[in-house]
Amino acid sequence: MTTFLRRFFTHFAEELTPTDLIGYLQQTQQKIGLNHFTGTSGIESLSWLHQVSPCFALRGEQIKIIHEPKHFYDTLVERSAAARERIVLASLYLGTGQLENAFVQTLRQSLQQQTALQVNVLLDFTRGTRGETNSKTMLLPLVRDFGEQVQLSLYHTPDLRGMTKRLAPPRWNELLGLQHMKVYLFDDAVIISGANLSNDYFTNRQDRYILIEDKPLADFYAQFIKRVQEFSLAVRQDAEVGLHRYWKILPYEGTKEEFVRSAKQRITDFMQDVYKQQQTRLEVNTDADTWIFPLIEMGQIGIHHDSIVTKRLLSNCISGSRLKLATGYFNLTQEYMDTITNNCLAQCSILMAHPNANGFQGAKGPAGGIPAAYTLIAKSFYENLVRRKQNHRVNFFEYEKEGWTYHAKGLWYYLPESTLPNLTLIGSSNFGERSVNRDLETQVCLVTNNTGLSNRLQAEADRLFALSKTAEREIVLRPIPRWVQAVVKIFRNFF
Repeated sequence: MTTFLRRFFTHFAEELTPTDLIGYLQQTQQKIGLNHFTGTSGIESLSWLHQVSPCFALRGEQIKIIHEPKHFYDTLVERSAAARERIVLASLYLGTGQLENAFVQTLRQSLQQQTALQVNVLLDFTRGTRGETNSKTMLLPLVRDFGEQVQLSLYHTPDLRGMTKRLAPPRWNELLGLQHMKVYLFDDAVIISGANLSNDYFTNRQDRYILIEDKPLADFYAQFIKRVQEFSLAVRQDAEVGLHRYWKILPYEGTKEEFVRSAKQRITDFMQDVYKQQQTRLEVNTDADTWIFPLIEMGQIGIHHDSIVTKRLLSNCISGSRLKLATGYFNLTQEYMDTITNNCLAQCSILMAHPNANGFQGAKGPAGGIPAAYTLIAKSFYENLVRRKQNHRVNFFEYEKEGWTYHAKGLWYYLPESTLPNLTLIGSSNFGERSVNRDLETQVCLVTNNTGLSNRLQAEADRLFALSKTAEREIVLRPIPRWVQAVVKIFRNFF
């Protein structure tokens, strides 16, 4: 093991408190022991991350950073056209414009040319069925024309049921919880992102996207999405939705507790199995210089995994280290803000959207007040940092690019004396109340000793921060409508 990795993981050696999924993985760790971490690659020093997540060892050359929305779209189209065995798409929704239609036509052509190709799509039920023309209607022709080759699933939150399901109008019914994961998989390559499959995300909405060429990781996400599809609603050729053939409980009928218990068991059993398998695989990969730990968060069904790992990363940042954190929507959980204030010793740079770059800016109705609500939350956080005499350590930046909106999230961590990031988190989580308690999320924790990859990650962060300005003064002075001030504390866990 390199000196770098010994130094890195020593800083994060404190064991996590067993809870939810992490408890399951730590129990498995205790059963198999540490002997699977020994070998020439020095994996034995990957202490606490190995206790809380499966690990996929690879080389930095297998990872590509995508910077621009157009390049993201072009990659989706190119990979779809070249796929031979499988395409797996997990997103909040698929848009209905020309670019989205062209993407669907690419899927159609690939299915026609490759009769063995399987296409699995997982979207959110409420967002994916909103309006007369929607994600479901866009993909229904593929379901009808290609039979068993195509599986379209719509995740339905178990919190939307009874009178609420009958009376809550579109858009409002999305507040209770969504399928928010963004995973795009083509044969043995997987893109982890925070971007949805719609026009803005293909043109002028900035996000992050990482392409990983690794069959074991692609297998993991393909199987993981299939597990979620099992307790989601299956779209049939007659356009109706029903139970998956391996599932017996509708999310909005019967008892919520029964659905939650069964869904949680399905995911934790799967994660345990993968965890055991990966310990053996780590032995044979002696030339790895990069390690990927998939993290999931499903607060709706009682799985808190990503949020616990994220909190530990924040709390274990040591003096002399640096941390860059980005979110499209500044609504950090109180626990995250308290951790940054009281336990994190790193110099922190927080990047968020300027109100002009917020996707809700100018929206009709209450949604139009969301950018102001994010400013209010950031202001409260900053003022608390000042009171605790920590504002010298935490700086705020706002992204603004004319004609663009901002949706990028994640973090970059730098060890003391390191000029390049040693770790990054990337995925669908905004680190907010929704991400932890309401939506289905996934991101990866990537640790690398590959200088080329670290340089590419640094270039990614530089591009985002280059379009930002320091924002402490603006946050404090920006006017907030009184009605936003009155309701933000009540409704902040819904946006």
